[in-house]
Amino acid sequence: MRRTMLKSKLMRAVVTASDMDYEGSLGVDAALLEAADIIPFEKVHIYNLANGERFSTYVIKEPAGSGTIAVYGAAAHKAGPGDVIIIVSYVQMEDDEIAYFRPKVVLLGENNAIKAAQEGQRRRR
Repeated sequence: MRRTMLKSKLMRAVVTASDMDYEGSLGVDAALLEAADIIPFEKVHIYNLANGERFSTYVIKEPAGSGTIAVYGAAAHKAGPGDVIIIVSYVQMEDDEIAYFRPKVVLLGENNAIKAAQEGQRRRR
């Protein structure tokens, strides 16, 4: 059996920009993508703590170290500058893989800098 499990999470990201006229996607600082093991064009789910909106889109890379979290296209109706969001990616796993996997969880602080990170890893048997 395959199950959908949490792979990566960027917690408490603050939206820095939005543009409804841009093709839909979510722009994320490249350093944050790397820390969370999320790659460009990967599907992500966004949970907006400011207004309760939930939506999914794909990720594009913004300059590393910029702190940019930009909501583009139709998604800009669901999150705007200043909103605090959670960015999540999931993975399909077989039951025998689940017991040994841990997701990457990255907590962001001021200016979307990494405050703490729990490194994803395989648990020992």
